[in-house]
Amino acid sequence: MTSGDETAVRVGVFGLLGSGNVGNNGSLEAVLGFLRAEHPRAVVDALCGGPEDVTARYRIPATRLNWYRGEYRTASRAGAIAAKGLGKLVDVVRTAAWVRRHDVVIVPGTGVLETTLPLRPWGFPYSLFLLCATGRLFGTRVALVSVGAGPIGNRPTRTLVRWSARLAAYRSFRDDQSRDAMRAMHVDTKRDKVYEDLVFALPTPSANEPAGPPGPVCVGVMDFHGSNDERARAAEINRRYLDGTTAFVRALVEDGRPVRLVTGDDLDRPVAEAILDAVDSPLVTAAETATLDDLMKEMAAADTVVATRYHNLICALKVGTPTLAVSYSAKSDALMDRMGLGAYCHPARDLDTGRLLEQFRALEQSSAEVRRALVEQNQLATRRLDDQFTALNAALFPATDHTLREAT
Repeated sequence: MTSGDETAVRVGVFGLLGSGNVGNNGSLEAVLGFLRAEHPRAVVDALCGGPEDVTARYRIPATRLNWYRGEYRTASRAGAIAAKGLGKLVDVVRTAAWVRRHDVVIVPGTGVLETTLPLRPWGFPYSLFLLCATGRLFGTRVALVSVGAGPIGNRPTRTLVRWSARLAAYRSFRDDQSRDAMRAMHVDTKRDKVYEDLVFALPTPSANEPAGPPGPVCVGVMDFHGSNDERARAAEINRRYLDGTTAFVRALVEDGRPVRLVTGDDLDRPVAEAILDAVDSPLVTAAETATLDDLMKEMAAADTVVATRYHNLICALKVGTPTLAVSYSAKSDALMDRMGLGAYCHPARDLDTGRLLEQFRALEQSSAEVRRALVEQNQLATRRLDDQFTALNAALFPATDHTLREAT
């Protein structure tokens, strides 16, 4: 081993990465791009939800986040409950051993401090708490980078999230409402900065300028059942969302518009299939989107995007396509408002097809103006993320690693 290898910084990345959610993977990709550009000799590995996918896609070693492979399945039998309980104890030792091998651990973006989707306290919130607690214990700097946060009703989840944030060595947020939510949980955020979602740091494919008659509409769908605090109404919320989205797609087809369905998570594919079956028109097709780059290319080819998942919205806005948000949380509203499109949000829980069509037509009438405004907003987002990575360097990485980079 060379002297350079001996002094190379050891960096871990942590989260529900490689688990079928392209937004999570996109945040990881942005951080890996930063590390490879700024710290090319860093030794990087992951503790994550889908280690096989992360290793195959990003060529870094990866370890499974949870010892018990059925962690995210509901346990009803005594054996499964016992195995899940044992897994919680084993994960303390596994997480501590992994953290101790690193100088720095980065949690790359995503909504790790929120519960806008159903979430049990002893799932990911517990894993995040173990990470931050063992980081503090062993002197490993844990960084929550451009993360999302939100109000949390469940007390055990709120406690785990609050202490995770307090124990982290570095925090930054992707929007003001995330920082405000942590402040409301009595986390001292005076030194914490708001930058941008990490996905805005990824390369952007060129968008098509619309020409001729109205072109395709990209509709991003989601397996939406409400938030963590709405489990009792989950089936009702899901049915209303699916029925309303299907009716919207059908109305577009009746107007002769080609519709391209896209997803953002493996869980969303049955939703797209249900809409295809219900509308049954050659004008409606579904895209295969395994990465955020795939998503951005689909959205760059569209005249207009109507989408639900947060990172679907980011992809559409990033390529400069006029976008309407079927919003399921405050983070979507905050993103749209920041990009100058606050008037084009529609509630996912109370989807009204008639009203959604009105907003869609108003957006298309303002398409040229919206495209120009998005160019300016994307330039601002890029500058904010440059500031984020500069701050991250100063906060986390030792001078020896900068010296190594400058010497190469």
